[in-house]
Amino acid sequence: MRKDHLRPLFRETKVDLDDLIMPVFVDENITKPKEILSMPGYYRIPVEGVADEVGRAMELGLKAFILFGIPSYKDEIGTSAYIENGVIQKAVRAIKKDYPDAVVITDVCLCEYTTHGHCGVVRNGKILNDETLPILGKIAVSHAKAGADIVAPSGMMDGMVKAIREALDSSGFEDVAIMSYSAKYASSFYGPFREAAESGFKFGDRRSYQMDFHNGDEALREVELDLKEGADVVMVKPALAYLDVVRRIKERFRVPTAAYNVSGEYSMVKAACINGWLEERSVVYEILVSIKRAGADLIITYHAKDFAKWVNEGSL
Repeated sequence: MRKDHLRPLFRETKVDLDDLIMPVFVDENITKPKEILSMPGYYRIPVEGVADEVGRAMELGLKAFILFGIPSYKDEIGTSAYIENGVIQKAVRAIKKDYPDAVVITDVCLCEYTTHGHCGVVRNGKILNDETLPILGKIAVSHAKAGADIVAPSGMMDGMVKAIREALDSSGFEDVAIMSYSAKYASSFYGPFREAAESGFKFGDRRSYQMDFHNGDEALREVELDLKEGADVVMVKPALAYLDVVRRIKERFRVPTAAYNVSGEYSMVKAACINGWLEERSVVYEILVSIKRAGADLIITYHAKDFAKWVNEGSL
């Protein structure tokens, strides 16, 4: 069964384009794509170009996209995250106008929209969990009004899924799904994302609300809480250093499970390939298969468009 023409027949794990979610950074402050220096080959896209970006990816066979916004202004409580003409709201409407069948997922958090860069309301240097929850509900509803199919709260605030589910339901958006960042670790792998989304924090760190990377059992408790509050999909972030957590969650709960192949993981591969130390296609393929094999149903990855191109070329 190890002969070349037999091996594909007996493969236990396969990665399909339907498994992948492509991140898109939408920047309200630019008029042409701007490369993200710490993520070679990845770009911020202007609002006017986001539909075209999604369209090109859909031609390759990708169907699902998660949007992150870079707004034109920020304040202490992230007002620009939930206004009608915010960057994400405009981007969702543009995509849905031209590509109604695209699955549009929106990041629901405050870090990109606050002057301090934290994921919640801050007072006297402390992140206030409960005061953040109504704002997350407002953001989710504004995204749903614009046409989002799925909202993805990423701030790891306790009770965020319940607050968002109640806000959506009371506004008539019972059918908008929630993909919760249920097990999001306080990781060192997020550095390039903070450049990409301009979401670096100005003081302290995010350990008071994101998970301690030493803990695995805690992830199971977090997922259980989110499911009880109404999450439709749960997520583990990052992916590669947490495949054991992905496996444990999938085996315990048997619910749709996503893993986020994050910016630092992407950038490490890109840097090694640029230097000629690794062969990009085979390494990326192996990484995506490993995440799927661990139990992820969905993979958010910056490799999505490249992987789709290789699939279309028949070079995998």
